[in-house]
Amino acid sequence: MDSIVHQLADLLWGALPTAIIVFAFYLFLRWSFWRPLERVLAQRQAATEGARRQAEEFMAGADKKLRQYEEALRQARAEIYRQQETARHAALDERSRILHTTREQANQSARQARLDIARDVEQAKQALGAQSQLLAEQIANSLLAPERSAAGSRRGRNA
Repeated sequence: MDSIVHQLADLLWGALPTAIIVFAFYLFLRWSFWRPLERVLAQRQAATEGARRQAEEFMAGADKKLRQYEEALRQARAEIYRQQETARHAALDERSRILHTTREQANQSARQARLDIARDVEQAKQALGAQSQLLAEQIANSLLAPERSAAGSRRGRNA
């Protein structure tokens, strides 16, 4: 058994320089490769987080501006609707005024036409009255004229 322990000790003493070289190589790689790589990854992570935070801030700002824009658009639409409603009321008022004026003018024209017709009827009645009087006299004269001519001829015979 002594030989196995001795062989094992020789093996460990032979492996010790390799282990020291591997450990030294590990320290060298850690110093020259892993730390810079970890630094670059940390910087990349920080940059990514910063960019993500900045993107979130931009999105929040964009959302805020979008809400402001939508509110301004809503207010502008409401103002346009108010203006349209005001214009519509003004147009309806103007239409009512014109309609009232037109009705008044039509009523006044109708009253004037009724008065003109009544005056024409009265003038026609007066004209008919005068003409009927004249016709009555003419008829009476024509009916009485044969009697007068017959009476005159009888007087001439009797004389």
